[in-house]
Amino acid sequence: MGRQQQYVLMGRYNRDMNQRLYAAAQSLSEEQLASNVGAFFQSILGTLNHLLVADIMWLQRFAKRSFAGAPVLVEIAAMPAPAALNEVLHEEFDALFGARRVIDTQICRWTESLTEDSFDRPLEYKNSKGHDFNKPFGLVLQHFFNHQTHHRGQVTTLLSQQGVDVGLTDLLLWIDELPHDDGGIPSK
Repeated sequence: MGRQQQYVLMGRYNRDMNQRLYAAAQSLSEEQLASNVGAFFQSILGTLNHLLVADIMWLQRFAKRSFAGAPVLVEIAAMPAPAALNEVLHEEFDALFGARRVIDTQICRWTESLTEDSFDRPLEYKNSKGHDFNKPFGLVLQHFFNHQTHHRGQVTTLLSQQGVDVGLTDLLLWIDELPHDDGGIPSK
């Protein structure tokens, strides 16, 4: 399996886990979702907003590079750029969930459009504080998906503390099973 297929897998995993996470969170009231529970982004809603903000910021950076599947990211590139990592784009859960679905669909389309030769290319970008960076695109893309998994883990914990079970979250469940190898022993 090449890197492009690995990132297609990560895009699907990301989409499916976000759907599962949001479906679980729907059982809570708006007040419970917005309550400051001492998380880094204060609340479940704050953390979910942070994930959307960070995804938009990264996708807009990727959209500026022709090798990084930019044509698929045209709609995201045209969105207003978030101003800060803790910006609340949507105060209402349903609006946030709708925006999340749109972004996740775009991420899946985008990862399917990437080519194997793009991953080792340099990605020059400015972070949210305006500092310049130049890193291999494939490794930055790995960070992009790892960041999502990290914060979804935080939300999963916050939901668990509210008595909400998200279910199994292991990437392993999204990896196809291979046929068993008989070890090269001839069959009788």
